[in-house]
Amino acid sequence: MHIPQHGLSRDRILETLDSYRANDMPWRDGRTWAYVYDPGREAEEVIKQAYMMYLSENALDPTVFPSVLRLENELVAMAAAHLNGDAEVAGNFTSGGTESIILAVKAARDYARAKRPEISTPEMIVPATGHAAFQKAAHYLCVKPVLVKVDPRSFKADVDAVRSAITPNTILLVGSAVSYAHGVVDPIRELGQLAIEKGLLLHVDACMGGFLLPYFRRLGAPVPDFDFSVPGVTSMSMDFHKYAFAAKGASTVLYRHKDLRKYQLYACANWTGYTVINATVQSSKSGGPLAAAWAVLNFFGDDGYLEIARQVLEATRRIADGIEHIDGLRLLGRPEMNLVAFTSDSVSVFHIIDEMKQRGWYIQPQLGFQESKENIHLSINPASVQWVDALLADLRVAVEAAKTLKSGELAAMVRATFGATDPASLGDDTFGQMLAVAGVQGAQLPARMADINEVLNALPAQLRERLLTAFLNDLLQYKESAPQ
Repeated sequence: MHIPQHGLSRDRILETLDSYRANDMPWRDGRTWAYVYDPGREAEEVIKQAYMMYLSENALDPTVFPSVLRLENELVAMAAAHLNGDAEVAGNFTSGGTESIILAVKAARDYARAKRPEISTPEMIVPATGHAAFQKAAHYLCVKPVLVKVDPRSFKADVDAVRSAITPNTILLVGSAVSYAHGVVDPIRELGQLAIEKGLLLHVDACMGGFLLPYFRRLGAPVPDFDFSVPGVTSMSMDFHKYAFAAKGASTVLYRHKDLRKYQLYACANWTGYTVINATVQSSKSGGPLAAAWAVLNFFGDDGYLEIARQVLEATRRIADGIEHIDGLRLLGRPEMNLVAFTSDSVSVFHIIDEMKQRGWYIQPQLGFQESKENIHLSINPASVQWVDALLADLRVAVEAAKTLKSGELAAMVRATFGATDPASLGDDTFGQMLAVAGVQGAQLPARMADINEVLNALPAQLRERLLTAFLNDLLQYKESAPQ
């Protein structure tokens, strides 16, 4: 594909872009229970207008656009206050939770380089429920991730297991508030005490829960302590583009004081161009996400968010209770936020997902890992509240339909053939064959995904990673002409 020889009209461009969306998920109807955080049409309009106002402003240099700096400082101050931080808390606006986590790990690594130079192989201890972004950060930054098991019933971090994993190379402990997979808060107060005892940093990943949990607590929900009120917590991450409903990407990373935050920063004068000084991973970046996040916080206000939290909390409780009354289903942990994970010991959850898709619902599969069985994950949003009764009714029907379907045969065959194989010994052709056996033709996925998910679930984690990498590598390759 080449750049068109002649420019297209505005109408033609917009029509073409609209046609590209024909197969996208129809998220506006509230029947999509993952990926999208819908603030409603009125808020969406304000968000997009604010975004466009600052689309062309470059947040690279805060001295050139002081309004962008003001937006960032005000957002960070609001985030710090929301998480019980004092005036000493410092932080930055980032493009999302992954960038916030990468920066927190970088700060911990560089802090250790300055304070504990004897460490040549830094380690961080992450519960198995900790977000994959910590392992991504470890991969990028040459920090060894040490995964520890969690409590098999509550799916919360096991503090004794964390204690046992600490070595002279440990530089950082990690806790979640909440963990994405199960929607529960790790024992942050106990982890904080352990961090103080061992002289370690503790990062709390509140990307998912940090914004809503304070509102849930005000509504009477039994939310455990997790923020800067807890001694030992040295850094936190919290997203605005989840349950504050800001435009993507909008997150914050916060430190108890700026003396720690300085290890996040990067400067380079060792070249012929301008001196580079970056607070975050990105250099040039649009001011649009900053303006949009600032706009939505001011649009809803504290009382508006409290009302949203009330509706979502009530819906979450109804869904969790409803699932427990469906024969064949059980919750994985008791959700402390509006994320619900549930599984079955008698029917394939992947068939249930396919059956729900046929009925117009998108619900998210989660593969099994360690003590967490393969399961279905729901993110409950304000737009979804109206559908609680309909979701539960269709879920009952889907479970009964799934009981009539065969499952596991293809997964057993693949596991028997490849389960004990070293992933490094397999070539890309082998992974292509595995994908074809599961029903993947090139980059096209079948209408029903149960076989594919069961195959992935049957494989060890490293083989899953290689298989999905092969698929994504093929998917990200241009193969057809744009519509004419």
